[in-house]
Order: sequence, then structure tokens, then C-alpha cells
Amino acid sequence: MLLILITAVLTISALYVPQPLLPVLAQEFDVSREMVAMLTAVVFIPLSLAPLVYGYILEAVSARRMLRTAMLLLGLASLAICWVDSFAWMMIWRVVQGLLIPALLTALMTYTAQKSESGHVQRAMAWYIGATIVGGFAGRALSGVVASLFHWRASFLILGLSILMVWIALARLPESGELQLVRPRLRLIREVLSRRAFRYSYLMIFCFFLVFAAVMNFLPFRLSELTAEADELRIGLAYSGYLMGLLASLNAVRIQRRLGGAERTVLIALVGFGVALLILAIPSVPFFLTGMFLFCGSMFLAHATATGTLNRLADSHKGMVNGLYVAFYYGGGAVGSVLPGYVYRSWGWSGFIMVLLIFAFAAIVLAIVVTRSFLPTSNT
Repeated sequence: MLLILITAVLTISALYVPQPLLPVLAQEFDVSREMVAMLTAVVFIPLSLAPLVYGYILEAVSARRMLRTAMLLLGLASLAICWVDSFAWMMIWRVVQGLLIPALLTALMTYTAQKSESGHVQRAMAWYIGATIVGGFAGRALSGVVASLFHWRASFLILGLSILMVWIALARLPESGELQLVRPRLRLIREVLSRRAFRYSYLMIFCFFLVFAAVMNFLPFRLSELTAEADELRIGLAYSGYLMGLLASLNAVRIQRRLGGAERTVLIALVGFGVALLILAIPSVPFFLTGMFLFCGSMFLAHATATGTLNRLADSHKGMVNGLYVAFYYGGGAVGSVLPGYVYRSWGWSGFIMVLLIFAFAAIVLAIVVTRSFLPTSNT
């Protein structure tokens, strides 16, 4: 299980490793911050399409075989980025990584479920989700630390070598069953989306991850505005608030009991999310860093609780219900990684936060509508 968790950490690290380096990369390749932000968006796009497409591509493939093949290619793509001499080539290799990461995450989840002992699947999946959150922090923080000590290329070099070392270790992994992905059918998608509870929940998820992705992607530029000392190291460590997500996710069930139910927990988390945005609007580094802890903790509490709520509501077709969740989640991430940047350029950080508050407010309204109109009362 430890090897699977390390694989998950490195996979998610590969997704986020460019974020603290965005100002440096924009300067290195002489591109706008909106263009350099695409380095994250081009990875989110395949993740949003994966539930609708990968069921056809990866059907009846061994989870172990997929893990080994995709990890090898992911490591080589990371090494290739070390040697790029143009932004176009960097973007091409990020697209390659974006195509590999959904396959890896699918294989990791499948292998974890298949190899867990009966009755321990939920605990194993909790550890897996925790590993992905650690990967989100490690990919950003360690990338910034390495770049500040050496060079931004060293961040991709160390990541690539680490991935290849794990690829070698995966040779000892026992064989598992096939991935057995469900082929998405338009009729089944329409059936799930015909339920208003699901439609409004998916829109809520799209909104709050759009906001989260926007702040995470443009955080380096804001810190550079707030202080001249915002080098790669300090920008990387600014993502420390991400660790609040780990605590919130692992304690989501306990928090739900304290707050009086899953639906109320989502609503309170989203309100905290909005308050955190207001704190991030204050032009102060201490306030900004404090706001990041509330921002990340609120987001991951809403995320962890919403997934459980949807699965409780889904009396059938859980694979498609979860697949559409992932599609809307990363779809919001793809939009949030780029488009708010144009608002930032035209109206500054205050305008940027105002637009994100609109989406956060929309998520709160959707949560209220779902809770009052469509969901059964829950005290679990």
C-alpha cells in the first residue's frame, strides 16, 4: 500500500509542480501570465474528459500494467520538460502529462480497491485521498524550494527521476484484475442529469473548484505584487494552507456529526470559503497566508462531504454519478485556471476577487437549493 500511496503523491505532484514557478516561467519564455497559466489548464482538461472518454480507451486493461506504463511515460515527460527551449514544447509535454494523469489516477483507485481486504476498502480509499492532497502540497512546495536552491528546471528533473525510481519499484507490484471501466452512454448521462439534486450539485462543484483553481494558479503573481521577497521558495511555502485540506478531508465524517449533517456541513464550508476570499482581498501578506488556511480547509471539507452525499443519494449508476462529479470538478478547474486571469489583468486583484465571489455566492445558493428542496434530511 505504501508504494501505491507514493505513486499517488508523485502523480498529483506532476499535476501541480509548475504553479509556484509561473512568474519565473513567464519571464523565461516571455509569455503573458494568462498564457503561462495554461500549463495547469491543459492538464485539467483531460481530467475533466476522462470519465466520458477513458471508459472506451482503458477498458479491460490491467491496473498494474497501466500503472507501470503510464508512470514510465510520465517520468520521461517530466525529464523532457527540463530540456525544452521554447514555451510551445513545454506546453506539448504538459499535454502529454495531462493525458497520462487521468489514466494513472484511475488505475491507482482501481488497484487500491481491488487489493484492499474486505471491510477495509473505505479506510484504504481515505488514505489514497490523503495521499493526493499531500501530493498537491508537495508538488507546489518542493518545486518552489528546489527552484530557489537550484533552477526551475531542477524541479522537473528531480520529479522525473523520482517517478522513474517508483516505476522501477512498481515491477514488484502483484498483478490485479482488469480496470473494468464502464462505457459512458448518453442515455445514462441524461438519466443521472435528469435528477435535479445531481444537476445542482454538479453546478455547485463546478463553481467552487473554479474559484479554488483560480486562486491557486494566480497566487504566485499576487504574492509577487505584495512583496518583493516573493521568490520561488516563499511562493511554494505559501501553499502550506493546502495541508488544512488533509485535516478537513480525513475528519469530514466527524465534522459532519458536529455540524448536524452533511448538507449543513457543505453549506457552512462554502460560507467559510467566501469569507476566506474576502480575507485574500486584503493587501497584506500575513492576512493572505492566514486566508489560505481557511480557504483550503473550507474547500476540501466541501469536496469530501459532497462526494459522500452524492454517493448516498445514488441508488444506482454510482460509477457514472462519480464520473460526472470528476468531470464537473476538473471542468471548473480548467476554466478557473485561465479565464479569471484576464479579469486580473484588466481589473486587478480586487476585480479578480469580486468575480470569484460571484461564483462562490452561486455555489452557496446552489447548496441551499439542494439542501432545502431536493435532499432528504441527514444527521449522519
